[in-house]
Amino acid sequence: MPKIKPISYKKLIKVFIEAGCEAIRKKGSHHILRCPCAKRAIVIPEYSEIDVEIIKNNLRAANISREEYFEYLERI
Repeated sequence: MPKIKPISYKKLIKVFIEAGCEAIRKKGSHHILRCPCAKRAIVIPEYSEIDVEIIKNNLRAANISREEYFEYLERI
């Protein structure tokens, strides 16, 4: 399994939308998304590269596995 690497916020938003999340709003430089099976709202900051810990945290909150993450990443 490949390592999770930092990616741009635009690409990460596309991954979560591919996973079934919907963009609710944007507050300042943070995008807020709602996922159907998420424990909480998914918050993605507008960084040129999103840190791996933020990606893992959001994946955990959205109940998306690493395998699913890489599948969605390939699709976009």
